[in-house]
Amino acid sequence: MNDDYQITVEAEAFYQQQYSNADAGQYVFAYRITLRNTGRHPAKLLSRHWIITDANNDVQEVRGMGVVGEHPHLQPGESYSYTSGATLRTPYGSMQGSYQMQADDGTRFEAPIAEFHLIAPRTLH
Repeated sequence: MNDDYQITVEAEAFYQQQYSNADAGQYVFAYRITLRNTGRHPAKLLSRHWIITDANNDVQEVRGMGVVGEHPHLQPGESYSYTSGATLRTPYGSMQGSYQMQADDGTRFEAPIAEFHLIAPRTLH
């Protein structure tokens, strides 16, 4: 990977019991994402690609422009955080994906989002 163009992504998930309904197979999770420009060039987030997998191995793919209606532009060393959500039909699953970025010099690159888990309390021992 070219260190000139690098965005580090951290994720943290939270179960949202107040919005979930286990009887209806609806498990709602919030997640906080922090992007940090660890490269040498300013870059703007263009789009996202998520792969969301539940415990039944059902996969949802989500693609879209920006994040929460924004296209953050990060200078080297800057970070940006946002919170969003996902709904599963099972009490646990995972998310992973990537952000498509563009540096100010026109170079496009991907910022990978490592797999993280969505787990409702008391579902795994």
